[in-house]
Parts: sequence; C-alpha cells; structure tokens
Amino acid sequence: MKKECTVFVGENPIEVGKLSYEKKGQKSTSAFLYSDSWLRNPNQFALSPDLPLISGYQFHSARTSDESAFFACFSDVEPDGWGKMVIQRDFAKQRKDGVGNDRATHLNDFDYLMWISDFSRIGAIRLRDSEGIFQRRADLKRQTPPLIELPQLLRASKAIEENQETLNDLEYLRGVGTSLGGLRPKCSIIDADGSLAIGKFPSVGDTRSIVHGEVLALHLAKRCGIDAASSQVIDSDGIPVALIKRFDRNGPKRLMYLSANSLLQAKTHQQYSYEDIASLIRTISPKAKYDLGQLWRRMIFNILINNVDDHLKNHGFLHTTDDQWVLAPAFDLNPFPDKMRALKTWISPQSGEFASLDEALAISKSFELPNKEAKDILSEMRSIVSTWKSIAQNLGTNAHDIDQYAPAFEYQEP
Repeated sequence: MKKECTVFVGENPIEVGKLSYEKKGQKSTSAFLYSDSWLRNPNQFALSPDLPLISGYQFHSARTSDESAFFACFSDVEPDGWGKMVIQRDFAKQRKDGVGNDRATHLNDFDYLMWISDFSRIGAIRLRDSEGIFQRRADLKRQTPPLIELPQLLRASKAIEENQETLNDLEYLRGVGTSLGGLRPKCSIIDADGSLAIGKFPSVGDTRSIVHGEVLALHLAKRCGIDAASSQVIDSDGIPVALIKRFDRNGPKRLMYLSANSLLQAKTHQQYSYEDIASLIRTISPKAKYDLGQLWRRMIFNILINNVDDHLKNHGFLHTTDDQWVLAPAFDLNPFPDKMRALKTWISPQSGEFASLDEALAISKSFELPNKEAKDILSEMRSIVSTWKSIAQNLGTNAHDIDQYAPAFEYQEP
C-alpha cells in the first residue's frame, strides 16, 4: 500500500514537495518530488545532499535492514530507541482499547515518521497528510506540555520502562515523547520562558545520575569555549531532570537541521573521522575557520571527559542560505566513567578508535590551528575540565555520583 504526504518547511509553512512510501514484502522504498513552486523559489535549497534540486521523482530504498527507508533529511527526524518504544506501546494500547480510527494491524516506517508531533519535530521539516493536517496533529487534550506537568511526564516515562503504562500515561507522551533520538526516557516540553526544550529523565536502571552528568558536561563545554546547548538541572518532587533548550528554534522560527551523518551521506558500515567532518565544514560553512576551531575543541573535550558516544548523528548543522550550513551547538555530551577511552568518530583515518590527545594535536592543522595555538587551547581546556568537581557540586550532584564519575575525568595518554 502506497502512503504519501506533502512536505513543508518553516513555521509559516512553505511547500517543498511530496514524499511517498511503499512497502512490498521486505523491501521499503520512498520517493520524493520537489514542487515546481519550490524549484522557482529564490530561497530554495536542497533538503539534503541525496535530494538535489531537480524536477521529477527521486527514489530511495534501504540497502540493509539497519538503514532508513527515507532520504537523509527525513531519516534525521525518524524516531528511534525510546521514541519507537513509546509509539509501539501507544499503538498497541489504542488497538487493544478500541481507541482511534486506524485499522492497521502493524506500524511501518511511514507511520513512525508521521507519529511525531508537528510542533516538536527536530528542524524545520513539516509533514501534511491528505486531509491537510500537519502530522502529528496536536491532540486537543495533549499539546506540548508545560514545565508544571513534569511530575506526570516522569510518572508516565517510568511506567513505560516498567511495562505498567496506561492509556493515560501514553497520552502524556504521545508525539512529544517520540520526536527525539536515543534510548533514554525524554520528552519535549515548554520551558518556563515559553521556549521549546527537552526534558531528559532518570532511567530505572541508572546506577549514577546521568542527568547530572550530561548537564555537567554541557556546562564544562561552555567554559571550554564550546558553543553548547543551554542546560540546567531542575528538581521535580525530588527527582532530577535535565532541561536542555532546543537550538533548532529561534523564538517561533524553525531552523533547518541536518546531522553530520546526513551531510556526509555516511554509509552504515564505513568508519568516519573528525577529519572527515572538517573537510565537510570547509565545503559547506560560510564561517569555516570558526567552525573548524569549534570542532577541534569538541574532539578534545570528548577525549577529556571520555564521551564515547560521539557518533555522527551527535554532530549537527543548521542551514543558513543556499547550500551552506554551520556547525550547530554541541549536544548529547556525556562522561562515561565505566567505558574504555575510545571514540565513535575517530580522530583521523590513521588513529583508530583510541582517544589520544597526542593524535589530536598531530592533526591540528587540518582544523586550521597552528600547533602552538592548539597546545595552548588544550592546556587551557585541561585546566578548566579539572574543575569538574566544583561544578558538579554546584549542580547538586551528590558525593556518591561524583565518586562514580571521577574515572571519566582522569585522562592519561595511552
């Protein structure tokens, strides 16, 4: 069965084209057609490198079972991990309780894509169904929740983790608990100042406060001169929550976002490096020198805090004009005290996965940093990161968690 929707961009939606999806047997295929109006638009841009600005249908199919059935720009906004689990539970619960009009017996890739809240979907892409409704439509009872509803959101997330969720729990997370990547419980939320944010919650299996660890890393990153997402730890009835401001919004304006994975057109079973991202920046960024310096600092920072989850989807870019993109603020920075020091994104093709400051210094010129300047930056960053305990204490991290995190910050050159 073929399914389709119309694709728009922006808060004041501008039509870009039509996306269709079809599954035959085990093969899923999508097609995209730019609208004539978008191709004539003076502000036109390609939604992603695998969708050049040409007339006529363009086709994409998953080459392996772990690849997306969609073009890169849509793959970036697909739910995964936590989001998929919430959708699956919601779908199953609605069918069991006879709620909703969908007679489908299972979910396909297109259903997952359309299940995400239109308001909180990452970036600027919006999807409108055949009835003219932007998906996922806002439920009259469930808009993106305000901060005051955190206790209910936490209870709902915990119920899902413990396989005890009710339809009411799923209503709280419908759409807004599905629009963000990763495996951990989280939800889109409206901050006290009215801005869109991410609430990241503790998980029932945590042995240390991951919430405090991530906010600690983001605060340290800013002190190290890194553009990073704004964050804070807030208390909800004694439970810590990481509140992280969305950087793909500027007031009501939606900013077009793509991951480094999408812009590099990365292949699933191929290894990539920070030098690959640096080469990409030199091609697409209107402020390449600045972005290269930022990328080098992030690479160093990930080594210093043992962030072993620095894969290509955790590096992002925001669209400016034409086919130009700038490095987005750093996000998903986490110290891993219980993991071997290694990087998902290698320093260079020759370095391997080892998190080596010497290797990073050796390639500083690839980031337009003279060796002496790179050494000075590294020295300054090491000094700042060494203050992590006092910052952790200021964030309310308890003594047990501080002891647990210590190995992540005890870097020694391999």
